[in-house]
Amino acid sequence: MAFNAAARGVVNPSDHRGGTLRYVRTDDFDSLDPADTYYAYTWNFIRLIGRPLVGYRTGGDGGPLLVPDLAEALGEASDDNRTWTYRLREGIRFEDGSPVTSRDVAYAVLRAAFPERVYEGPAARGGPAYFRQYLTGPEGIETPDERTLVFRLREPFAAFDYFAALPTTIPVPRGRDTFPRYRLRPVSSGPYRIDAYAPGAELTLDRNPHWEAATDPVRTALPDRITVRLGVSGAEVDRILLDGEADIDLAGVGVQPATQARILAEPALRERVDNPTTGFVWLYCINQNIGPLADVHARRAVQYATDKAAMLLAYGGDPAGEIATTLLPASVLGHSPFDRYPVGPEGTGDLEAARRELALAGLPEGFTTRIGAREDRTKEWNAALALSAGLARVGIRAEVVPYSSGDYFTKAVGVPAYVREHGIGIVMFGWAADFPDGYGFLQQIADSRAIKETGNQNLGELASARIDGLLDRGAATRDERERARIWADVDRAALDEAVMCPYMYVKSVLFRGARTANVLMSPAYGMYDYAVLSVAGDGAASGPDGGTTGGTNG
Repeated sequence: MAFNAAARGVVNPSDHRGGTLRYVRTDDFDSLDPADTYYAYTWNFIRLIGRPLVGYRTGGDGGPLLVPDLAEALGEASDDNRTWTYRLREGIRFEDGSPVTSRDVAYAVLRAAFPERVYEGPAARGGPAYFRQYLTGPEGIETPDERTLVFRLREPFAAFDYFAALPTTIPVPRGRDTFPRYRLRPVSSGPYRIDAYAPGAELTLDRNPHWEAATDPVRTALPDRITVRLGVSGAEVDRILLDGEADIDLAGVGVQPATQARILAEPALRERVDNPTTGFVWLYCINQNIGPLADVHARRAVQYATDKAAMLLAYGGDPAGEIATTLLPASVLGHSPFDRYPVGPEGTGDLEAARRELALAGLPEGFTTRIGAREDRTKEWNAALALSAGLARVGIRAEVVPYSSGDYFTKAVGVPAYVREHGIGIVMFGWAADFPDGYGFLQQIADSRAIKETGNQNLGELASARIDGLLDRGAATRDERERARIWADVDRAALDEAVMCPYMYVKSVLFRGARTANVLMSPAYGMYDYAVLSVAGDGAASGPDGGTTGGTNG
């Protein structure tokens, strides 16, 4: 094997069927309900349980390939891109043997986008809001027969297949919807079903006997069982991986800094390390509705006072990434290099510029606020402490408040009412595109119409008519070059409002277990492709370098 091999091809290719693939994770899933999840690792993993209309198959060139999944073909669009039609594959069945119909997909979208039409009482969702924003309403989902779905949109959207690839379209049988407990036992339409789930402790999957490989272009389903050990500290996750008690860290964000130093220094361990650029950007959000941060100059003072170099160091230095200046990473259509808030050649901050902005805000002595961060994510927590220390140099006193990953967005920082009640002015955050286009990166974090009562991702509560208009114009534009120009304009306009501060383009330092097979990176999710991972048997195939070959594994 070789260092960073999974970024170039398939590590340890194997057709061995059987065994148990073992994941480990510091916290829990945000939710296994496909309507209520917004963590990339959950989106990647949940594909083993449920099948959306469209999926991603990672190609030999390392790029994501959009393919029909539950549908037999990609969407058929009307001339104005306002009507999209999909037809389901024949023979797809739920874990109990009942057929998956267009009504099951329509109900899944309805319960996600318009829960008030389905449930009594509060039923807010933590997943993306694209369908609610674009569908003409609940009536905008039609099922003319058991295999056909028609989506009717208020506004044209030229890349609707990306919407169809979201977990939102994973079918849910109405009669088995146990909301709010559906998050504990979603009904399987994929190759695996839930055998046991103890939240915060362990999840076990076994085979769905009614899944057929011939109908599935995305998943290989080679392991017999899949286990996930949950609620383990970051340091303990690394120990478990190094000792061979688990195969993969489910979170996909890399090892702890101390472990990083060790595995990069020891040749035998370094061979099992991948260091890809992931497409994630680490940033923090500044809520413009919290106290002195309502003034744009106060927000700009925070930007200039940020010690990005110290925050990068908290994540592990150069192997973990590089200092960011834009929202869009280089891997997303629309990236255009610029630096709205330069923090000096060493990346430690421009304190004079910060003090000038504080004076313009009428706050020359600084102010007090709070930073929300996930304590179980040690690197994020340490980065928050570094941010606080950097701000303190100009009199901005920012207390770091701990939260856990599992309820970070659903019960705390993603609930605007909670943020205002608790005075959380700054929120630590990481983001990647929901799909590989500037709209898929920017819309949920920059569009005023994406602000939600819970599961909110527009954490700065950015509300700009100009930005909303640019997003609409880009969504309707078919020409890729023009779309790219529009997304670059949104990036600049959003940073001018100073509600988000990108500080790191992410490279993960991932460690793969020795027995893990069919390991390759999925650019669609910014981590290993969980749809094809397996465990090798005796005599598994390997490449000429002892474990790596290029090409597609699907």
